[in-house]
Amino acid sequence: MVVAGLLAGCGGGSGAESSGANATVVRVVDGDTIVAEVDGVDERVRFIGIDTPESVKQDSPVECFGPEASAHLKGLLPEGTAVRLELDVEPRDKFDRLLAYVFRTRDDLFVNRAMVLDGYAASIVYKPNVAYTATLADAARAAKSNGSGLWGACAADLPFPR
Repeated sequence: MVVAGLLAGCGGGSGAESSGANATVVRVVDGDTIVAEVDGVDERVRFIGIDTPESVKQDSPVECFGPEASAHLKGLLPEGTAVRLELDVEPRDKFDRLLAYVFRTRDDLFVNRAMVLDGYAASIVYKPNVAYTATLADAARAAKSNGSGLWGACAADLPFPR
């Protein structure tokens, strides 16, 4: 089972650090979702603890800074990038997407945090998956304070809590 392999490879979702790649980016879907190859299977992976404006949701308008968030994630995680997916309490959401914290293995960049700190995503809590809540909240405070990315461009039009 793919999730069992990930759990074994990432410390059981405990937030434990590990340097080895356990997935490869196939493509970026939008600012908070990728498709990654995990154990030979393409998995939709939803980033835990962040939310970006919509850019590809069917029957929904493109939201302010949605395309920019998607483009930024594509820059951070081009096709073929080796990543470490770290799970938390719940391995999947109601859409059967794998839920993960994503680390780029070449430099151990915590991509969820980078998206928030760079102003392309908001920090949002999805209980019970809370291993990095404080880290992501700190990044959000810094991005808001600096007016980074969407906080400067779309502050009045944000679709999620400000």
